[in-house]
Amino acid sequence: MKEKIDKAIECFKNKDWNGAIDLFTAILEQETDNAEVYNNLGLCYANIGDDEKAEKNYLKCIELNPQIPQCYINLVDIYYKQGRLGEGINVLSLAIDMLPDDLIFRHYLARFYMEDTKRDLAIDELEFILDRQPDNYDAYYDLAKIYFDLGNYDSAIENFENVLEYKDDNEWIYYYLAEAYQANDEIDKAISNFLKAIASNNKFPLPYKKVAILFMARGDYDDAIEYLEDYLNFDIPQEEKDKANALIESIKKKKNN
Repeated sequence: MKEKIDKAIECFKNKDWNGAIDLFTAILEQETDNAEVYNNLGLCYANIGDDEKAEKNYLKCIELNPQIPQCYINLVDIYYKQGRLGEGINVLSLAIDMLPDDLIFRHYLARFYMEDTKRDLAIDELEFILDRQPDNYDAYYDLAKIYFDLGNYDSAIENFENVLEYKDDNEWIYYYLAEAYQANDEIDKAISNFLKAIASNNKFPLPYKKVAILFMARGDYDDAIEYLEDYLNFDIPQEEKDKANALIESIKKKKNN
């Protein structure tokens, strides 16, 4: 049996999914209560796109041994992908009951709640995590996104700033922080963070247009034109290029009046 398991794992590592399926299935004919094998078999089916059989094997794994964390995660990944949010929430609630010290399940649950627009419940889970893991920057990020969607820009800003304590020099965080400052009518700080996003990754096109529009609104026409011209150097759709060129012409007219 050990030889079969070793061969199955070797096939798995080599991404020979069908070979691994045959071997894991043969093992289960003799070891019908091997929860780990059911989980591995589920992963093989997931990798060949057979989510129905993957789900069936994950559920069997949990039935046999509800103490295997990865099996819950594998199962809810399928539910999330398929939009089966209620089923995912039920499985994660079970995982939390079975493995209460593993905070990853609460984070998954928060993301299911976010997708299901149950933002208050998502906030509760994320705050629970941060009480125990105050350096969990992923939780700060998710909180920031929720508060932004709720229009609570002060809280969004606070949480994006918290992310930057652990993930500095990240163009996306600077970009989202800039958007939050812009929505909060703090234009100078918005400009500053769009520029930081560009400094972090000058191949990132989105902040160029955003900061150009803010410069234009502030009357800094030369800066606005400069960043729009930089924006035009990116591989963007022709329609977007036409809009940017029209905006440049409009700014030049304002500047000359």
